[in-house]
Amino acid sequence: MSQASIDEILNEEDFRPLATERAERIGRLCNALLAKEKRRWTRRHFYQLVVEAEVLEAFLDDHGAGYNQTYRALRELVASTRGLAHAGYAVRHLESRFDSYGTLLTSIPDEEKRFLAAVAEARGFLEDALRELMLEILQESGRQGINLSTKSFSDEEYITDRLRRRLPRNLDGGIQEDEEHYIASVASRYLDVCGLFDELCLGEITTAAERERFLSDVCTEERARVYEASVHNLQSAYDTYIKNTVLEESDERLPRMRGHISCAFHLLEAVTDLVHFVERHEGSRLDETTGIITKAVDRDRVIQVAYDGLLAWAVRIVHLGREYAEGLVPTYTNQRELILDVPDELILHARPVSLIVKIVEHHGTPVTCEVEGAECNAGSILEMMITVGSNTEARRYVFSGDERPLGDIQLLFEAGLGERGLEELPEELGYLRR
Repeated sequence: MSQASIDEILNEEDFRPLATERAERIGRLCNALLAKEKRRWTRRHFYQLVVEAEVLEAFLDDHGAGYNQTYRALRELVASTRGLAHAGYAVRHLESRFDSYGTLLTSIPDEEKRFLAAVAEARGFLEDALRELMLEILQESGRQGINLSTKSFSDEEYITDRLRRRLPRNLDGGIQEDEEHYIASVASRYLDVCGLFDELCLGEITTAAERERFLSDVCTEERARVYEASVHNLQSAYDTYIKNTVLEESDERLPRMRGHISCAFHLLEAVTDLVHFVERHEGSRLDETTGIITKAVDRDRVIQVAYDGLLAWAVRIVHLGREYAEGLVPTYTNQRELILDVPDELILHARPVSLIVKIVEHHGTPVTCEVEGAECNAGSILEMMITVGSNTEARRYVFSGDERPLGDIQLLFEAGLGERGLEELPEELGYLRR
């Protein structure tokens, strides 16, 4: 017996009253925001626009509007509005919290002034772009017979952008009570993020073509999400293991480092949204139904704001906070040097090298390995393999770093580098079996 399909084709005429009912709230919100004095939006205005656009976008997607000639334009307008509103919220949130972050920009008055001006300009541009998109939403709705209310959104209807509450992010080994270890680990991860942004090699770009080329080569949406996630994970680790601890209260460098992380994160949130807009909405405009977005939002201006006003400053702020991280690592670790000789019957090949790297990754603090005068990062499998492979006859290795990972590396050597099987490793190295 055949089964009935779970999909039903809905006549466009029958869909119209459903869309009218669902779009009622965003229509009234558009009326309210368009009537508001320009450049005076607060966080709640951006936030409410995100909420209402998400609701309508989900409704349109559930009904396949993105693949329907009549309603595709409306779907694209709503999705673009949601993304730019989210970027606007991130920027506006940053403006409202900047003084509390205590970044080193405050000690460089001219640079702080330029930063705040760039952020204000980005926020103003986003508000202007959203005004144009909202006008297009109202007009496109009218063209399709979706008659939205001419009433306004009341103040009582705004949703408070409450603090998001999350469970601890502890899937990487569980929460330990050693606060000093976690401070050193987070500071080390901060330095890793600095290294990630060093690879961007940002420079002054003056033409639209150069910015376009940079984003397509170095900061695609996929890469932008990597940059954002790297900083977001850093912030989450700080809040899970360090925030509200006794050590945080007694060392002002900790909340200041957190301020640099948060400031950069909000900038990168907006970068991701703008790059997504360029690639997925503006960049996909291949027909008349979506061409209206081009008229509403200037592509070159979006890219300029993403690069000059947001990404470049995010990288600058991360690098300014480097001095806090560099000072925290030695403060909260017991640095020492460990000299180890490989037993005559063994060699340091790929498998034991990978175990050394896992030890360093487990503890999360930097360890260097020196062999025959060549030094490398013991937490990098690539660097270790190159260094070890270039000195195949060497028997002596010098490790430098915190005593915790060094102690485990010594245990690994004493246990025959794991060559007798991981089950023969001491219990202290049990995490290497996972």
